[in-house]
Amino acid sequence: MSRIGKQPVVLPSGVKATLDGQTVTIEGKLGKLTQTFRPEVTITLEGEELIVTAQDDERQTRAFHGLTRSLIANMVEGVTNGYEKKLEIYGVGYGIEQKGSTVAISCGKSHLEVVAIPEGVTVDIHTGQARGDTDPAKFAVKGCDKQAVGEFAAQCRSKRKPEPYKGKGLRYAGEHVRRKVGKAMAGK
Repeated sequence: MSRIGKQPVVLPSGVKATLDGQTVTIEGKLGKLTQTFRPEVTITLEGEELIVTAQDDERQTRAFHGLTRSLIANMVEGVTNGYEKKLEIYGVGYGIEQKGSTVAISCGKSHLEVVAIPEGVTVDIHTGQARGDTDPAKFAVKGCDKQAVGEFAAQCRSKRKPEPYKGKGLRYAGEHVRRKVGKAMAGK
């Protein structure tokens, strides 16, 4: 049995859960999330707790048991507190600007990289333009769906990953970029 799967998911006050077969809907102050789970696990609502049980003891079923419990716990956490990913853009002239339901990222290319913001995700721009190598442009991606927030942050970061020589590009806040020393002058 999965140790994680055995733990019940406790619903905090203000969070409502409904079950329809294998489909779980969690509703809270920040939104509403719905997901359908595998038939190998059974989900029951007992009072203010969601309990996930495996139907047999096969290896794959045990894996689905823990996964299902973790996904439901993430849904409850998302509608209660939400998720946030902070990103920074390093590089002279690099920056970010929100245009309606898209963000335009200037990252040293001949054109702006335009990324559509998915539904349920918001972008909060703290500093729109990077100033030199020490003062980056900063923005945060927020939402109640952990997967959508992480996916959109990864899409933005993929437009210009940090390079190892000057450190220019998009990176997560607190991410360490291993720096390389450039070529030494030949013929000394």
